[in-house]
Amino acid sequence: MDFVRKLRDRWQQADTLLCVGLDPDPARFPESLGAAGEDVADSLFAFCRAIADATAGYACAFKPQIAYFAAHNGGEAALQRLIAHLNGAHPDIPVILDAKRGDIGSTAAQYAVEAFDRFGADAVTLNPYMGRDSAAPFLQRNDRGCIFLCHTSNPGARDFQELRVDGEPLYQRVARTIAGEWNGGGNCALVVGATFPEELKVIRGIVGDMPLLIPGVGAQGGDVEAVVRNGATADGTGLMINSSRGILYASSGEGYAEAAADAAKSLRDGINRFR
Repeated sequence: MDFVRKLRDRWQQADTLLCVGLDPDPARFPESLGAAGEDVADSLFAFCRAIADATAGYACAFKPQIAYFAAHNGGEAALQRLIAHLNGAHPDIPVILDAKRGDIGSTAAQYAVEAFDRFGADAVTLNPYMGRDSAAPFLQRNDRGCIFLCHTSNPGARDFQELRVDGEPLYQRVARTIAGEWNGGGNCALVVGATFPEELKVIRGIVGDMPLLIPGVGAQGGDVEAVVRNGATADGTGLMINSSRGILYASSGEGYAEAAADAAKSLRDGINRFR
């Protein structure tokens, strides 16, 4: 099943817009998992597997961030193990590899193999800055999702993303181009930060029912009600509202997975109150 259809089915069947971000930091793991040393890769896998299994009932997607794995010896092997586990244990929940790739076409082709074939992700985050040819190797895999940065959640987003191009803010040009010219396979989505709700509203008006990945709720201060009000589609879906730290580190004790499940349920229910 292709990424967008899988995501839409999950929205409807599980009644959730929550994306669980998997950004494992060994320094914050419970003591039983260890924080460093030769077994760090096993700890990365064990921690994320426990979180994912505990929160699966509340998730519309999982989003492992590649840097949190690749920074450690054996971490990329742990990421492969994790995604294989997610695909096997929770096949109805799409997996987004948060890698923000973007390079010349020949290199991009290798990154597409990395994301979709090596790691087995359903979708990958991408940087559109280098243009259509850098995106083409991903776009042609129209069974997989291409989630492009549009207006990000960080404070520096305004430095470039709101500069005007022929009178139009760059982020709007990005949204219009991807929704119109790049989405021939129907496999595109955009990253739009929860910390910029007015821009989110504008983007939704440009892209119609295209899925939007929304970081910035929780630790970054994004407002759930504003996100749903400005970003949801007419049927109350269209969003993957990501939470990472607020779920992963709901507890630092041995009951961390159960605490993560409680945090995920609470956020899922909070989102649904505004739908």
